[in-house]
Amino acid sequence: MLIWCRYNVPEGTKTLALVVEDIDAPDPSGPLVPWTVWVVVDIPPEMKGLPEGYSGNEDQTTGIREGNNDHKIPGWRGPLLPSHGHRFQFKLFALDDKPKIGHTVTKERLLIAIEGHVLGEAILTCLA
Repeated sequence: MLIWCRYNVPEGTKTLALVVEDIDAPDPSGPLVPWTVWVVVDIPPEMKGLPEGYSGNEDQTTGIREGNNDHKIPGWRGPLLPSHGHRFQFKLFALDDKPKIGHTVTKERLLIAIEGHVLGEAILTCLA
């Protein structure tokens, strides 16, 4: 289960957004390039977390949407790790309004849409 503490959500938060990346993903032709594993938007701020196995099984009544990852499909899709030692970064954004993204949600569209609307941000980095 992915959990955050709702008691630290900034006042005025209307929605939450989550971006998960493998920040140690190698680019075959160059340096490390973050690999987007999961994008989730329109998370109600009163939720304490997303249940285990949530991706692809979302409850349509919540309005939560999963965006496209770097495999170009919606939902959680971690890369096949060629080695251990990859860091995964979870960024949770508290927003003062629902982002105006359109039908297809991507990390890039989300980051543009939330400019000027971020009330707070939490980052968790873990080693896989």
